[in-house]
Amino acid sequence: MPPENTAPRTTVIAAGGASLPGRRPPGWVRQAWLVAGKDLSIELATGEIVTTSGFFAVLVAVIASLAFHAGQDATERVAPGVIWVSVAFASVLALSRTWQREREDGALAGLLVLPIARSALFAGKALGLCLFVLAVEAIIIPVAALLFAVDLAETAAGLALFCLAATPGIAASGTLFGAMTVRTRARDLVLASVLFPLLAPTLLAAVAGTRELFGGAEIGELTDYLALMAVFDVVFIAGGVGLFDLMIEG
Repeated sequence: MPPENTAPRTTVIAAGGASLPGRRPPGWVRQAWLVAGKDLSIELATGEIVTTSGFFAVLVAVIASLAFHAGQDATERVAPGVIWVSVAFASVLALSRTWQREREDGALAGLLVLPIARSALFAGKALGLCLFVLAVEAIIIPVAALLFAVDLAETAAGLALFCLAATPGIAASGTLFGAMTVRTRARDLVLASVLFPLLAPTLLAAVAGTRELFGGAEIGELTDYLALMAVFDVVFIAGGVGLFDLMIEG
């Protein structure tokens, strides 16, 4: 006789009460990665979010460099604001396009009926947006460095830390409130009106820290700014995991 298969199996209750063998559902991390992978696959095929958001951010930086040129002090006084204002506007544009995909052809309804945790859905959407924003930052920072004569050899490590500290909070808050406004008619206006005040703490910390960095400060002197952005990240990631179900079902 062949050996008995003792591997654990799950069962699915079919119509009429019959039990059918089924596959074990994926874990929470796997669920979140599947959602993020879906967004990344679409972006790799189309490139529309990173392309449009990156182009918009570059356009903002070029216009700002022409409008607010301040001579030799431009690197320290103007460039930090230009970088993070460009990132903020590009993030809202990327977020809007991300949720617009879910509104098309009932895609959002399809996501909501999948057997995945709402918190995993939030984490997957936020992770995808975080990667999109990081890609935009990788575009805008070299452009701003060229326009404002920033020495990236000296400041690249500090700028990378600021991007890694600020972007998760931007993505988490944007995903949470994007879900809240996804069914409203004036969704883009409402999203921008709600999101920009919420992003003020992390954006102000990023601008101030970047200004100090461009002024010659060492990375060890900027820990207060990084800590403030980390607190913002934790608050909105935890809030998103806990409140996303209410936002998306409301």
